[in-house]
Amino acid sequence: MDLQNYVRDIKDFPKEGVTYKDITPLLLSPEATNFALQQFVVKLKDMRIDKVVGIESRGFFFGTLLAKELNVGFIPVRKPGKLPAETHTESYDLEYGKDTLEIHADAIKKGEQILLHDDVLATGGTAKATCNLIERCGGEVVYCNFLVKLLFLNGGEKLNNYNVHSLIEY
Repeated sequence: MDLQNYVRDIKDFPKEGVTYKDITPLLLSPEATNFALQQFVVKLKDMRIDKVVGIESRGFFFGTLLAKELNVGFIPVRKPGKLPAETHTESYDLEYGKDTLEIHADAIKKGEQILLHDDVLATGGTAKATCNLIERCGGEVVYCNFLVKLLFLNGGEKLNNYNVHSLIEY
């Protein structure tokens, strides 16, 4: 199955000059969603993973599915003010501005093996900020998992110290 057939381009979103990779057509297809999930699981099956971290909000889709498949907990990383307990915060640059992310300070125990998941790896700022949050909590990032990787934005360079995998590359 060619998963690229389930990703559409939305020009000038969220701002002029940006072409957004929209994964909602993939999510509309149970077959494509299951195929993508199984492609991720095959790659992860022999790894020790204690928890999956998903980045708001599109990282939640496959992040929760992966946590269920791997029989581990799921941790949401969210924008400021969305998590109710004590948090760690990380600010970063992204391809069209600046942003901040938060994680519950007690979500990860020291030494836990963490799978980071998000839908798209673009400039790498969001993923690197999340890796920093995971490590601040005492976790070890064992794998950075993405549905789509935008090679032309060189986001993988910010993640050189981590194992990175994507199902689709542009």
